[in-house]
Amino acid sequence: MNLRNLKLFGLCCFFITPLTYAASPIDGKLIEEKATEIEPKVIKWRHHLHQYPELSNREFETAKYIEKHVRELGLEVETGVAITGVVAVLDSGKPGPTVALRADMDGLPVKEENDLPFKSVQMGELDGKQVPVMHACGHDTHVAMLMGAAEILTGMKDQLKGKVKFIFQPAEEGAPAGERGGAEVMVEEGVLKNPDVDVIFGLHISANTDVGTVRYRHGGIMAAVDPFKIIVKGKQAHGAYPWKSVDPITTSAQIIMALQTIVSREIKVIDDAAVVTIGSIHGGNRSNIIPMEVEMVGTIRTLNEAAREHMYEAIPRKVKGIAESMRAEAEVILPLDYNYPITFNDHDLMDQMLPTLVRTAGAENVINSKPVTGAEDFSFFQQEVPGVYLWVGGKPLDVPEEESPAHHTPEFFVDDSGMKLGVKLLTNMTLDYMYSQD
Repeated sequence: MNLRNLKLFGLCCFFITPLTYAASPIDGKLIEEKATEIEPKVIKWRHHLHQYPELSNREFETAKYIEKHVRELGLEVETGVAITGVVAVLDSGKPGPTVALRADMDGLPVKEENDLPFKSVQMGELDGKQVPVMHACGHDTHVAMLMGAAEILTGMKDQLKGKVKFIFQPAEEGAPAGERGGAEVMVEEGVLKNPDVDVIFGLHISANTDVGTVRYRHGGIMAAVDPFKIIVKGKQAHGAYPWKSVDPITTSAQIIMALQTIVSREIKVIDDAAVVTIGSIHGGNRSNIIPMEVEMVGTIRTLNEAAREHMYEAIPRKVKGIAESMRAEAEVILPLDYNYPITFNDHDLMDQMLPTLVRTAGAENVINSKPVTGAEDFSFFQQEVPGVYLWVGGKPLDVPEEESPAHHTPEFFVDDSGMKLGVKLLTNMTLDYMYSQD
C-alpha cells in the first residue's frame, strides 16, 4: 500500500445512529470465542510471513504457504492468478450471495530495523539488484487475518448462505518495471466472476491507530494515484553564456512552482482535496553546461473524480504554457506507467455494515475518519462491485501516536493483538451481508 505518513491521518468524532439491517442469527459470542481460539494460529502465521517476505509479483513461497492452508480447509483453490495470486472458494451449497474477502501479500524493498524474534533478513531482486525485503506495511497481518477468517467460516459452512471467495492478491505495492500485476490484473483475469461476486470487503492494519479500534468512511477513503512524467527540451549552451541557450532547468523550476497553483488556486480545496508532487528531477551533468533536456516525474492524488479530471486538464495546460513562454518544448506523459482509482466505499453498503462494525468492535471503538492521500489498488475491485475498505488498529495502547512508526519505514511495527479484531470483522461482515439478502 502506497502510504507515506499515516500520522497525518485526521479524525473526527462520530456518533452512530442505529440502522435497520438484517444481522446474522449467529450469536456474536460464538464468533468471539472462535476468534479467541484461533488467535494463536493467526499470530504464528503472521510471524512466519513477516520473517519471509517477498516482493511484488515474486510472492511464490507466500502463495504456497497460503495454498497449503486453504487446501487443508477443503476449499476449491485456484493458483497463479495474476502471477502469484491465490483464490479459494467456500460454497455452502445453499443459495445466497457471493461475498469476496481480500488480503494483499507483497512486501517492500526496505531493511527492517526492529529487534524481533521474527525479524526479516530476507533479500530479493529489484531492477537487477539485490535489496532487503520487509513487510513494512502490514500485508503479513492481512494474509494471516484472512487465513483466520477462512478457517472460521469454513468451520461454519452449514450456517452459511451462498459462497465466500477468499482473494489473496499479489503486487499491491506495484509491479516491477516492465510488468503488470495486482488487483487490476486479477480483475482482468476474472477474479470477480465464476462465481460472480456481489460485494467485496477489505481492511488494512494501521500502525498509528490504537489496537481494538476500526476506522471507516463513506465514499472516498483513499486517493486516486496518477504518476506522470514531464520532459522539457531546450537548447544546450555554455553555462557562462546563458543567453545562447533555451534553458530547460529554469523552465522546469517555473513549471514545478506553477503546478502547486493548480491545487491552491484552481481546486476548491474545502471540498476537493488534491496533491501534486514532483518526486524526481534530472538534467545535466556539469556545473558549467546548460543541458539540452530535463526530465521530472511526479504523482497526483485526488479524492473525487471532478478533481482528478481537473488535474488531468490543468497539468498539460500549465506545462505547455510555461514552456512556450520560455521558448522551450515540453511533453507530458499522464498517466506514466500505472494508476489507481479512488478507493471508494459504497455509501449503501457502508451504511449496511456500520451496525456490524459497532457490534464487533463496540461503538466507542468505531471511528469515522477523514480520507488519506495514500492509495490502494483495492479500488479496482470497487470499480466492479460494491466494496468497503476499513482501517484496523495495530498500535500498542502504551505507545503515543506521535511515537508510532510510519508505514513504509524500517521501524514499521504493528502489534499482534490487533489482528483478532480484523478476523472478527471479516467474519461478521460476511455473515451479516449473507443474512441481509433474504
